[in-house]
Amino acid sequence: MTFHRNGTSPAPRRRPGLVGLLSLLVAVAGPAQAGADGVKARDLAASCAACHGTNGLAKGDFPKLAGLDRSAFIAAFSAFRSGERPATVMHQHARGYTDSEIALMADWFAAQGADGGRH
Repeated sequence: MTFHRNGTSPAPRRRPGLVGLLSLLVAVAGPAQAGADGVKARDLAASCAACHGTNGLAKGDFPKLAGLDRSAFIAAFSAFRSGERPATVMHQHARGYTDSEIALMADWFAAQGADGGRH
């Protein structure tokens, strides 16, 4: 046993148990997953920039997506998919995404705010 100069023994060292290890993994994995989803959402949304502008700030006749309500974005994609909403190319684009990808893009554009994230 080791003793300090004053004659007392040091407090026993604790080893992280299973609970500590799991807590660490959850703490690290949660933000990493959110970060991965954010990167994927940004990458998916980038394909919209040609018509709808960088970060959804459209110029001209194209609809602005920046700051669009999540449910409005999803409803529009659903209408394009089903053919209920007429379009020249959006019905083809909408069919190319999964429901989860559409939800990621909807969240991403909603989070941009009306100014496209330029605050």
